[in-house]
Amino acid sequence: MTEPSADFHAFSARLGKDPLRVQGPGGNTSMKIGDVMWIKASGTELADAETKPIFVAVNRAAAQAEAAGEGDGSCKDTVIDPANTLRPSIETTFHAALDWPVVAHTHSIATLVHAISPEGRKVAIEKLADLPAVFVPYAKPGLPLTREILARVTSDTQIVILENHGLICCGTTVAETDEIMQQVEDRLQMPVLTDTTKAATTAMTGFEAVGESWIAHNPRICDLALSGSYYPDHVVFLGPALPTADHAENPPVIVKPEQGVYLRNGATSSQRAMIKCLSDCLSRLPADWTAEPIGTDAEAALLNWDAEKYRQALAAR
Repeated sequence: MTEPSADFHAFSARLGKDPLRVQGPGGNTSMKIGDVMWIKASGTELADAETKPIFVAVNRAAAQAEAAGEGDGSCKDTVIDPANTLRPSIETTFHAALDWPVVAHTHSIATLVHAISPEGRKVAIEKLADLPAVFVPYAKPGLPLTREILARVTSDTQIVILENHGLICCGTTVAETDEIMQQVEDRLQMPVLTDTTKAATTAMTGFEAVGESWIAHNPRICDLALSGSYYPDHVVFLGPALPTADHAENPPVIVKPEQGVYLRNGATSSQRAMIKCLSDCLSRLPADWTAEPIGTDAEAALLNWDAEKYRQALAAR
């Protein structure tokens, strides 16, 4: 069985090491070689693509069948090597269904700034107007998202902007996929628009004040941070929205308005990456753009999902 090329591993690792594109175990890449598709395993990190066995080989036709509704959409039964204990990414179905040899999905900050905002989505449509791009409304990762994608893409589509989620780029080669993804990044790039230097003014027992404490000192941004969750991985690793005080469920991050942002002692690297992601995203949101959370029903669907509990457990190791 032929394994993915060195340039695919290098491309995946480069994406994973850039926090403006991928945070922690987020994002995934895939390469199709004949009847086999190699896909990042759930809970692993793209940053490790050149140093650890993070990719799982699946039967491409079987994964496509799950994308079409046969099976539960987890693609666990499509893994070729029965000795492999890792699960394929929860987003394997859309990788299999998109008929391109190389597919890369990131939680690009440049994309998220536009994708969480109604005004931003309109601007993104204009910025990408001459590229083979489609825009897909928010859906739960897995089969629901795959169905929304397949309802909109054509054989020519190489860019998919996922509302409140991220970016997918496709190509015939690694180089082509890399190039078109860079085009999107360049066109959607947004500058930091707020003062992010303000530090926490108080300490909190059992927690560490983090560099993202500027959020607590900006009334508009603080209100947004407390108003809801804007993309799936926030919910998975930080919980719904952000609380203003500790409580029985031991939230990993607490925001105290006008004081600071606090990360619980012993928090995982994924949780640390996600609070930085929120800071990177909201610091670039223009003052005249609103932001729409995914909503409490969508949060509940993610929190009660076995696939995400599995990914959390792996990421915490």
